Amino acid sequence: MTTPVAQIVDAAAYAQAVEHVVAAAAAYYTDGTSPLDDDAYDQLVRGIAAWEDAHPDQVLPHSPTGKVAGGAVEGDVPHTVAMLSLDNVFSPEQFTAWTASLARRIGHEAQRFSVEAKLDGLAVAARYTEGRLTRLITRGDGIAGEDVSHAIGTLEGLPEKLDQPVTVEVRGEVLMTTAQFEHANEVRTAHGGQPFANPRGASAGTLRAKERAYTVPMTFFGYGLLPLPDTDAELAERLDGLAHSELMALAARLGVHTNNATAVPTVLATTVDEVLERVRKIAALRAELPFGIDGIVIKADLAADQRAAGSGSRAPRWAIAYKLPAVEKITRLVAVEWNVGRTGIIAPRGVLEPVVIEGATITYATLHNPADITRRDLRMGDHVMVHRAGDVIPRIEAPVAHLRTGDEQPIVFPLVCPRCGSAIDTSQERWRCEQGRNCHLVASLSYAAGRDQLDIEGLGATRVVQLVEAGLVADLADLFALTREQLLALDRMGETSTDNLLAALATARTRPLSRVLCALGVRGTGRSMSRRIARHFATMDNIRAADAETLQQVEGIGPEKAPSIVAELAELAELIDRLAAAGVNMTEPGATPPPTAGDDLAAPADTTDDRPLTGMTVVVTGAMTGPLESLSRNQMNELIERAGGKSSSSVSKKTSLVVAGEGAGSKRAKAETLGIRLAAPDEFALLVADYLT
Repeated sequence: MTTPVAQIVDAAAYAQAVEHVVAAAAAYYTDGTSPLDDDAYDQLVRGIAAWEDAHPDQVLPHSPTGKVAGGAVEGDVPHTVAMLSLDNVFSPEQFTAWTASLARRIGHEAQRFSVEAKLDGLAVAARYTEGRLTRLITRGDGIAGEDVSHAIGTLEGLPEKLDQPVTVEVRGEVLMTTAQFEHANEVRTAHGGQPFANPRGASAGTLRAKERAYTVPMTFFGYGLLPLPDTDAELAERLDGLAHSELMALAARLGVHTNNATAVPTVLATTVDEVLERVRKIAALRAELPFGIDGIVIKADLAADQRAAGSGSRAPRWAIAYKLPAVEKITRLVAVEWNVGRTGIIAPRGVLEPVVIEGATITYATLHNPADITRRDLRMGDHVMVHRAGDVIPRIEAPVAHLRTGDEQPIVFPLVCPRCGSAIDTSQERWRCEQGRNCHLVASLSYAAGRDQLDIEGLGATRVVQLVEAGLVADLADLFALTREQLLALDRMGETSTDNLLAALATARTRPLSRVLCALGVRGTGRSMSRRIARHFATMDNIRAADAETLQQVEGIGPEKAPSIVAELAELAELIDRLAAAGVNMTEPGATPPPTAGDDLAAPADTTDDRPLTGMTVVVTGAMTGPLESLSRNQMNELIERAGGKSSSSVSKKTSLVVAGEGAGSKRAKAETLGIRLAAPDEFALLVADYLT
């Protein structure tokens, strides 16, 4: 693997690169802003180091190499023990070379390594006196840091009082989780400020802010525990002799938050292969974590190995950061496209100057909705921070406001539907054409006929267009009123094609209610939600009779989504009546209607359920084989629910079973990390054999 390095061709380019890096580091460590994203910064630093290796007599005194925080910051509170940065590796080969170098330094191979996620935040030292938090200090230049004790009490995971009255220093990372970052930007923009570009910058700026009219929460993750000069001698000796993993266990017992309480706990490894396997698993989980990571930290775990390895001026020699590819880059927003979905939702999409993130060239990114554009104060021509992790659709986080030139222009919102020219319903954050599904009738009908909805074989987009243009179909119910004579009169519709389509429509009438509900395309009800609603209410009449409060009894439907579903079902009343009159099924097989106020409460319901997946939450990932090979993901989820289980798309501590097929990736890795039961497709097929249809 080749590590990307900025090419520096002469002394002038070298001097300019040094200035860029020092300025970027100073901006970041001062208020969380930077003209460079992580990847550009790292490549420039590596280019500087390569130039200096080749020209040792031309190294500038203010070069960032060999210095904590790039030499860009200073502090006024001395650290009792230097608070250093970490050196980086970017490939298995570089990591293997580092372990060999470590072995030479300590005279033998390290007995074991601790492997933990490298959290993307701001390093701080928290000093406790007799168990009470008395001071918070940033890393600064590693020798001294800035006092940020005003932030005491605002950091989740860093208690103001430890569970034992000890005098110690806890070192760790302050960051914003994804939820905290979103909340911080809501609060910040509500007070007239620019939104933060990313969680790391938000943490750095927020931690230093002393006189803001508002506060926002952040989270602390401990990664070190050491004695202070006035620590009890017996405790100090004990701390000096503990392995890193033992120190973290002690920190957790004292009440400090560590990453052992997350989906990526610290793991001990004894070989290079074991370390690299853990690196792979953490990298696979990266996109699903509720906080940002930019790599994995590997440390010689034993205190004796750490002492033997020692430290340099910038970094300890017993620890290394295995950096992952950047998931955020800065580029420019050059245009906004307004697309109309099948239900009439008008969705903005950002057009970008192409930028490579995780090996993929990104040209478009999600802009959510007009209200989000306004909240973020996005403008045409803005430099923007674009985020992409794994298979996640790229999204624009925020404008990089400090890079504005004054030439940026407001984004123009459409006044009428960009597809059909009708008026726009702007009453909700997601704008919608007032024609709704009729604006995009072909797409809406094609979706309803799709495999995971009514599964009407022979009714593809081309045939739908033909039916619409012939004036035979204006909505979903019209499909079920088609006659043999009407179809035979169309081009390329012979007797066989006509009879096959009529047979497919007859079969579609028998689909379960969950598929009918999904085919209607009610906003907020995709395939999984449609199944939940159908299984909860059992009949369409019960669903239509439910008010917003009753709908919230269904898992995943909250106070914002429920009224929207109720209103849309009311809009669809005539269409639903016509579908029912055409013989379309309006019940969910095997579902029991919820009790009503008039039910006989004295007669208890039969709660016996001996289906094989009863009470289990099941996640399916990878390609299915054997008896399950022909099933779509939606059909797999239906199978799970027929067998008594609950289907889910994400792995968590609540997951009971993961069905892992060929090519299973991050979800399998997360299941292994959490100790969740795994089943191959053939094994799962045997488990639910009685429910396969």
